[in-house]
Amino acid sequence: MPRIDPALLVVLGGVSAALHVGKLPPALPVLQQALDVTLLQAGFLLSLVQLAGMSLGLAVGLAADGLGLKRTMIAGLAILSAASLTGGWAGDVPSLMLLRAVEGFGFLLASMPAPSLIRRLVAPARMNRTLGLWGAYMPFGTAVALIAGPAVIGVAGWPGWWWLLAALSASMAMWLAAALPPDGLHPSAGQGWTHRLRLTLSAGGPWLVSLAFAAYSAQWLAVIGFLPSMYTQAGLAPGLAGIATGFAAALNMVGNIASGRLLQGGSRAEYLLYTGFLAMAAGSFVAFSDVTGTLDPTLAAGLRYGAVLLFSSVGGLIPGTLFSLAVHVAPGEGTVSTTVGWMQQWSAAGQLAGPPLVAWMATRAGGWQWSWLVTGGCALAGLGLAFLLGRVAARSPTN
Repeated sequence: MPRIDPALLVVLGGVSAALHVGKLPPALPVLQQALDVTLLQAGFLLSLVQLAGMSLGLAVGLAADGLGLKRTMIAGLAILSAASLTGGWAGDVPSLMLLRAVEGFGFLLASMPAPSLIRRLVAPARMNRTLGLWGAYMPFGTAVALIAGPAVIGVAGWPGWWWLLAALSASMAMWLAAALPPDGLHPSAGQGWTHRLRLTLSAGGPWLVSLAFAAYSAQWLAVIGFLPSMYTQAGLAPGLAGIATGFAAALNMVGNIASGRLLQGGSRAEYLLYTGFLAMAAGSFVAFSDVTGTLDPTLAAGLRYGAVLLFSSVGGLIPGTLFSLAVHVAPGEGTVSTTVGWMQQWSAAGQLAGPPLVAWMATRAGGWQWSWLVTGGCALAGLGLAFLLGRVAARSPTN
């Protein structure tokens, strides 16, 4: 395997895991025909990958703090590979749902230890920038999956798409095993898990970053996850729908990377969060509501797509900022993974709830025009949490 900066390799491991989250949206139109997947079932297929994170994020964070960050990440990629390999043979919706849940467990193991690994591998002067880069792992992986998925599916079918990503994750696990330094004695060694759990859950910071991530992730996966289906329903070819959605997802990286640089330059975290949540609220309102209904159809479509780009790009300030805040507001060096695991648990809860809620709203309304009520409610909650986080972060000794 080629030599690479170990921290960047961790980011690539996260991208490999994120490909499995993003592989489903471009396959949904095909799955709806092949397996008779309903709109509501599609919503659950999009979000079931987050079931393990919603239920086990804190537990895995506690375990990784003691068992080893590198080993945990490699195990996650191996589980993703095995589940995706098996998923290619799924012949019905329940089987596919079950394997998506297994993939969710692998995704949790692969992604949750990364911020602690990055903190261990980079100098403090690089930490905010690198954590901002890590925050881009999900949009980058999702964008690659959305753009490449239709082409692969067109050649090899959706099972071939599943098998290709299984091979990529297996290769990434072997690369990590060979290139990352071995797990050493972690700061949590000698601390009982109950002590670390009590420290984490009795502090306000971990709760606030976790709930704010839920408010963000519920919106992002719902909007990006359903865009290919929305555009296909509007008459756009599946390949073009995937490219349009992939570009929107990729722009999320801009905000993530910018957040690390802005925080390193002294910008206040709560202002970045305010900006991100306001942009998501405005973008989803224009994208989904009937506000453009009186305009020329071509102009209206352009404005709605521009609103999606605003939603994703400026909204990307949120995850990068929250990953950095999670490291700072953790109540101790030995509780960073536990704090990130708690944040991952709430992020997964948001992603599990967001797509079905938007699908339910669209089903009840007979269209997507009221979906902005769901996303706007999440943005409003995020603004309140950002205000509280600003007060907590100001008191953090690491700031």
